[in-house]
Amino acid sequence: MSFVRNIFSGFDFWLFGAAFVLSLLGLSTMYTFQSESGFFDRQILWIGVALVAMLFALLPDYRFLRSGNTAFMAYVGAVVLLVLVLVFGEVTLGAQSRFDLGFFSFQPAEFAKLVLIALLAKYFSKRHEMIGDFKHILISGLYAFVIFALVFIQPDFGSALIIFSIWFGMILIAGIRLRHLLMVFLLGAMSFGAMWNFVLLDYQKERIGTFINPLADIQGSGYNVYQSIIAVGSGQVWGKGVGYGTQSKMEFLPEHETDFIFAAFAEEWGLVGASVLFALFGIVVWRLVSLAIHGASNFERLFTSGVAIMIIAHFTVHVGMNVGLLPVTGLTIPFMSYGGTHLLVEFIALGIVIAMNRYTMTRYKSEDIIL
Repeated sequence: MSFVRNIFSGFDFWLFGAAFVLSLLGLSTMYTFQSESGFFDRQILWIGVALVAMLFALLPDYRFLRSGNTAFMAYVGAVVLLVLVLVFGEVTLGAQSRFDLGFFSFQPAEFAKLVLIALLAKYFSKRHEMIGDFKHILISGLYAFVIFALVFIQPDFGSALIIFSIWFGMILIAGIRLRHLLMVFLLGAMSFGAMWNFVLLDYQKERIGTFINPLADIQGSGYNVYQSIIAVGSGQVWGKGVGYGTQSKMEFLPEHETDFIFAAFAEEWGLVGASVLFALFGIVVWRLVSLAIHGASNFERLFTSGVAIMIIAHFTVHVGMNVGLLPVTGLTIPFMSYGGTHLLVEFIALGIVIAMNRYTMTRYKSEDIIL
């Protein structure tokens, strides 16, 4: 019993509870009264597996990540997996981004996001007082760029955008001078220009064009955005009811279990439900920010901040593309969208953060005793 109490000491019920309710809301959006849903049944299984994975993630003492080569070796492993998926991966919707393992598919890019957060947290925590030196921005950027490039050429523009957001958000938190920030924007603009001319495929350019004017081709590249906007608007205040979303259940809205699940949710739950959804994500971010502020060391603060950045970026891009404010990138929304890999990574990330809070609380108790 003492072992169990020790594992669950510092457990953040607000953080876990909000994330778990979000997963149930996503599950409800996959349910339909009109026919059986394989997505619904499989997602129940994935939620169960993710919760078990989170319990195992609570066990270790993650202070070992502050020193040694564990984070870097995990980074090398993530890079190797991203290279292998370009050779042996399954092609789905034009992207070669996952391994087909028969009973489930594994997406290395989701794992790479968490690994990058750990590596950057260690790198910046070791060089916190030297972050003003631009070479540390370049070195950390090189770590992120390797993963960014491998994900981008799959092509998975959405996950590549999250990789960039994680790196950029963490260098802001670690501390960056204004002139260095301007240099980053300049390099980013030059890189985008080069990618537009030499890297981006025609369909990716179409998506950016659709973002500028999503209604220009509603029968072609703008179809998904058009149907998504209709679904969000048709929910009105109270929604059409769980299982009765016509846009999603009648297949007008494509990928409504994954890329456009927010639109499907808003159609069935309306403005009231969407407001609850925003509040739940707000609780998740609030708890992560609070845990980051009270972290035991710079490593824990930066790691927890990185997890918060990842979730905020996913949520912002997903909702933005569902309401026509951002280009369609095929990005899931945390805890809600159908899929195993992203759900596993998200709940494992929460488990790691909560486990870090365990020895943070021990440190504060020790300081109280000394005082």
